[in-house]
Amino acid sequence: EVQLVESGGGSVQPLGTLKLSCVASGYAFGRSCMAWFRQAPGKEREGVASVNGGGYPFVGEPVKGRAIVTKDGAKNSLTLELRSVNAEDTGVYYCAARTEYACGEIEEHLFDYWGQGTQVTVSS
Repeated sequence: EVQLVESGGGSVQPLGTLKLSCVASGYAFGRSCMAWFRQAPGKEREGVASVNGGGYPFVGEPVKGRAIVTKDGAKNSLTLELRSVNAEDTGVYYCAARTEYACGEIEEHLFDYWGQGTQVTVSS
C-alpha cells in the first residue's frame, strides 16, 4: 500500500518561511513524479510545485520566485520551502505522486496517490 505522509505544517508569521516534507512508502518514487498541491478555504485545490523523475523541478505561478521544491530519491521524500509567506498561502497542503517519470501539468487528475494534507496558517 502506497502512503504519503506530510509534515511541517502549522502557523507561520507573514514574511516567514514555511518548510514542508513528504515521505512516501510502499513505492519508490525516486524516478517518478511527485508534487505539492494546496487548497485555500473556499477555493479549489491548486498545483504548487513538482519534481519529475529526473529531479527537474517546476514551480507554479502562485509561488514562483518564492518556492524551492526538491526530491530525495534515497529517502523517497519531497520537500517544499516557501519564503515570504502571506495570507494567500494559508491552506491545506497535499503531497501527491504518480508512477510516471514525467509530471506534465500539475493537475489533480494526473496524480494517483495523495497524502492526508497538512494545515498551514499564515498569521501574526
